[in-house]
Amino acid sequence: MNWLSSWGHPPAELGGAPCIEACEIVQDYESTTGRRRVLDGVSFRIVRGERLAILGRNGAGKSTLIRILAGILQPTSGEVYADMSVSWPLALISGVEGNMSGYDNARFIARLYGADIDEVFDYVASFTELGRRLHDPVRHYSTGMRMRLAFALSFAIDFDCLLIDEAMATGDARFQRKCLEEIFERRPDRTLIMATHGSELTRQYCNSALVLDNGRGRVFHDVDFAAQIYETL
Repeated sequence: MNWLSSWGHPPAELGGAPCIEACEIVQDYESTTGRRRVLDGVSFRIVRGERLAILGRNGAGKSTLIRILAGILQPTSGEVYADMSVSWPLALISGVEGNMSGYDNARFIARLYGADIDEVFDYVASFTELGRRLHDPVRHYSTGMRMRLAFALSFAIDFDCLLIDEAMATGDARFQRKCLEEIFERRPDRTLIMATHGSELTRQYCNSALVLDNGRGRVFHDVDFAAQIYETL
């Protein structure tokens, strides 16, 4: 499969509102005990403005699926179509270059996505509250400071769809509230795909849920029912 060609407009027969469509996603990994299938034909469709939780126990494939949707990981088979802009996983610390300053990271992201450099930096400075430390190399930041920068860089670009990979439990309570406010109050019209262990977070913020178990997945539009199923896994 040509992975890059699988991104873009969904097939014409899908029609309707802008969406992201995952079609029969399979992901295999080689291990010392042989080939392991993490995702086994997972399919779903999410339209603009929908908020989808991905629920599953550790090892169920939540992070793997998020990385596939972000284009970071190529699936063994299957395709993803999108006709909206999709973020990288929020707070992806590995995407922050340690030898560059926070300011240089912001400038790089702005240039990469064609955004105004001054606007991106002003946003990052306000959100992180790091002050002069934004001009220091990121390798000298604490884990918490790097997390603040990673979130701010993610939010600084106006993506149609935000991907979250179990990152909301990081940082102190004040910073968690700030991130939740940014996502759910200031961007209420954004599409959201969130891998989480939190049933309450799902019930509070999502309107559908994909439950993963033994490689298979099923979407529920009754999030209370989906959370109940997840809690019995």
